[in-house]
Amino acid sequence: MSDLFSSSEPPEMTSARPLADRLRPRTLSEVTGQEHLTGEDGVLTRMIASGSLGSMIFWGPPGTGKTTVARLLSGEAELAFEQISAIFSGVADLKKVFESARARRMSGRQTLLFVDEIHRFNRAQQDSFLPVMEDGTVILVGATTENPSFELNAALLSRARVLTFKPHGEESLQELLKRAEETEGKPLPLDADARASLIRMADGDGRASLTLAEEVWRAARRDEIFDVEALQRIVQRRAPVYDKGQDGHYNLISALHKSVRGSDPDAALYYLCRMFDAGEDPLYLGRRLVRMAVEDIGLADPQALAICNAAKDAYDYLGSPEGELALAQACVYLATAPKSNGVYMAYKAAMRAAKENGSLLPPKHILNAPTKLMKGEGYGDGYRYDHDEPDAFSGQDYFPEKMGRKIFYDPPERGFEREIRKRLEWWAKLRRERS
Repeated sequence: MSDLFSSSEPPEMTSARPLADRLRPRTLSEVTGQEHLTGEDGVLTRMIASGSLGSMIFWGPPGTGKTTVARLLSGEAELAFEQISAIFSGVADLKKVFESARARRMSGRQTLLFVDEIHRFNRAQQDSFLPVMEDGTVILVGATTENPSFELNAALLSRARVLTFKPHGEESLQELLKRAEETEGKPLPLDADARASLIRMADGDGRASLTLAEEVWRAARRDEIFDVEALQRIVQRRAPVYDKGQDGHYNLISALHKSVRGSDPDAALYYLCRMFDAGEDPLYLGRRLVRMAVEDIGLADPQALAICNAAKDAYDYLGSPEGELALAQACVYLATAPKSNGVYMAYKAAMRAAKENGSLLPPKHILNAPTKLMKGEGYGDGYRYDHDEPDAFSGQDYFPEKMGRKIFYDPPERGFEREIRKRLEWWAKLRRERS
């Protein structure tokens, strides 16, 4: 976000545009809050200076400048700019964009294709980008609020660099509000505490901070200054009641998480209610409970994840304050459930192994052989269909040959994982006997 665009629009048309739109930056150097990308030594600044742009995925929360930065990149690299949204576009729209980009390329100009919400495209649609990325028809810049590792094809990720956009900090949001005041030619009618409260309400979203500022200016009478209570009435939103550095937010969520992990339902419920009372977003708490279910309970109680997801959906359905009881129920369930980080630790170990051995091929006997050539190369030779084996278990080795067998998952003797451990020990015994 930055100073007002120069524009030939009539003044009344310019003032009718939303403040966030009027304050869009005109150069990468004017972008605030993403100095690691757009600062003097930022990744994107270096790319522009080198004269070489590659395809990228912009990952970050709303209101952090992903769309704006993509537009600025196309301008500074002198590329044609095309924008589509995965929410409203389909295969036919993609074909038209690709055809236009090919026509431009024939005339010597490359296209930067910005795809908003790219994670909404299915895997087949994501695959359609691969040929035009590989032959240089387009430089793809996809934007997503979801973790690309889970939502995007591995083939797409291998051809694009993931760049993380950070939520705006307090300093960055203060800078945006100052620019807004310069553009409007008047200060925000807020006292110091109300101004700090508005920044907390924005929750790292630059667009939200400017939208809130517009609401305040519209509501203010001449010479009126709003305090925190008046601000909350005007915007119908409550900021979390934490200290200015938001240490309180992180301290309380840490206390909640550790109370759940420590099997103390009373302390967990207390901290959950502290955060409700402070005005924390209940859906944020719902997401944290889901995380606790998979990190600290795992397969010791497989119902924990289902219950947390159901509680999150119940809150989404009932709203506040009725839905908060569903989150409280999930919180108590987690605190009283048997604990295990077995899957969590196994995941981290397997991820390390995947990074270290990512080039190894699976053994040929477990690969399909859909063609004669692949059959001739030994694909599928010796594979045994487990359902046809005694105990529905063949005991084959599935790891890459050069890697050898590894053990990542070591379930503890607690909860349901006690039963899983028995199964694994039984299969290990059969594997030794049948090898």
